[in-house]
Amino acid sequence: MKRCLIALAIVALLPLTLTAADKSTKTSRARKPSPSLEKVEDVAGLPRVMLIGDSISMGYTVAVRELLKGVANVHRPPTNCGDTTKGLQSLDEWLGTGKWDVIHFNWGLHDLKYLDENKKLTTPDKGKQVNPLPVYEKNLRELVARLKKTGAKLIWCSTTPVPEGCDGRVKGTELEYNKVAAKIMKENGVAIDDLHAFATKRLSEIQLPKNVHFHADGSKKLAEQVVASIKSQLGK
Repeated sequence: MKRCLIALAIVALLPLTLTAADKSTKTSRARKPSPSLEKVEDVAGLPRVMLIGDSISMGYTVAVRELLKGVANVHRPPTNCGDTTKGLQSLDEWLGTGKWDVIHFNWGLHDLKYLDENKKLTTPDKGKQVNPLPVYEKNLRELVARLKKTGAKLIWCSTTPVPEGCDGRVKGTELEYNKVAAKIMKENGVAIDDLHAFATKRLSEIQLPKNVHFHADGSKKLAEQVVASIKSQLGK
């Protein structure tokens, strides 16, 4: 009788155990890191390049590495670099103590977005902009000053287009942010990779509808432009 009761208890627990395992597997899959965030081991003798940016840059990072294979070691922070406030908080950690030959960087899409009190994307009338233009300008000036101290050749990457119907963002806002950024870069002698202009010419072919992100082939196209700008600074 005791053996039967024990067997029944084990059977009763099995579904719960399997459910927990299933949940764990799903969570593990959901948290699988982007290949763009993988650590890069330097090839001796090659220049070191750093890509700093949000998920748009994460989308083209792997393709940039492939296109610059044998030409440069291409690194990026192991995270979405978010807005300029996050940049100020984390830049020293991202740069580390190594020497950088070229730094290709961008902030903008996370600065201009609107969030509600729960930090969810929302419309301008229901939330607040993460970093309004004056704050963005102040932050970006501080970031550029810090980046110049590295001695690396700097490339500012203009913020890519915000389309109509995109959650949390207003179409065309990036133009104002890019204008401020361009002024700062001109004052500081920083090269500009106009990825906004590059993307705009072929937007219907490379960008997802009602979304700031690009499909896989679109990101590869962006990578070609990014690589060209990096090579120009490497003298390649």
